[in-house]
Amino acid sequence: MEEQTPTSNNNHEQPEEPVWTYRGYRIHPGEFNTAMIHLYRGEVTRANTWRQRLDVTTNWAVIATGAAISVAFSQSRGHHSVILLNMLLVTLFLFIEARRYRYYELWSTRIRLMETDFFAAMLVPPFRPAWDWAETLAENLLHPNFPITIWEALGRRFRHNYLWIYIIITTSWIAKLWLHPITATSWNIVLHRASVGGLPGLVTFTIVGGSLCALFLLGLGTIRLHDASGEIFPHFGDIPNEKTTATRAQSGTLPWFRPHGGRRQLLTYIVTSQPQTLSNIIMENMHRGVTGLQATGMYTGENRSLLMCALTDTEISQLKSLVHKTDPQAFIIVSPAKGVVGKGFEPFEEQKKRTEI
Repeated sequence: MEEQTPTSNNNHEQPEEPVWTYRGYRIHPGEFNTAMIHLYRGEVTRANTWRQRLDVTTNWAVIATGAAISVAFSQSRGHHSVILLNMLLVTLFLFIEARRYRYYELWSTRIRLMETDFFAAMLVPPFRPAWDWAETLAENLLHPNFPITIWEALGRRFRHNYLWIYIIITTSWIAKLWLHPITATSWNIVLHRASVGGLPGLVTFTIVGGSLCALFLLGLGTIRLHDASGEIFPHFGDIPNEKTTATRAQSGTLPWFRPHGGRRQLLTYIVTSQPQTLSNIIMENMHRGVTGLQATGMYTGENRSLLMCALTDTEISQLKSLVHKTDPQAFIIVSPAKGVVGKGFEPFEEQKKRTEI
């Protein structure tokens, strides 16, 4: 989707209203804003749905813990293994919630991208969103990718919610072994009560303690990971004497939750017998530059024209359609590009800023 520069009209003094064109459709700014609003509302609905699912999983863990503790202490011969089974069940809930949290962050990332780079930019004239926000959003829509790893999701949910549940479970388990049905008078009695089936009490303590230590290490090890954006306040990088939004804008920095990217960039080679006609059609319809090279077909020995054009993956289908209509005998090669810098892609100034930062 390309933004067109207003062109003069001989019959009117005022230039035409800027529009976006796409395969012959002329989309006015009002229509574009309406589409963005509907997209934003849809993503908010998705995020709210998955946010509610997170609460549901936490409620399961709380209810299961309360029921297990009640059963373990309800009878004089109630066994402590009920609490251990509940610990396994809560761990399963933690894994399920971490998976749901990754989906929640997928939608939240899109919401934050629209809020920080589209809606927020509209509130601070002149309207200048980040140069690549649309490319980043388009890439996220074309190729959805979880913004956080499963490890960060597990660590974050453990620290925020499940840490206290595990503390209650562990405290209840030790209290059960020590106080119920009667108070133990020695450590050996506690170890004897801790036995489960054929497992000695010492082995049970080792397994439970090792599992809890692994969870605590996971929570501590992921505490500095900040790829999640949905439940954390915006935070910018460490910039000396940074106080205002204007300073952030002038420095060229982005929020830490702001992903940087765009649609996958491709380089196309077209072998055609109608280079001039095809080049004009591509430049007129796709507004992409075309470079012509002279080549020789080694099988036939004939001179051929080779056209080279940099595109993004959403433009390939349009290119193929134009080439097929113009020259059905043409040959197209599409290869990935490491990066394309220049007009129509990433500006040189932005690429330099990212490199320096």
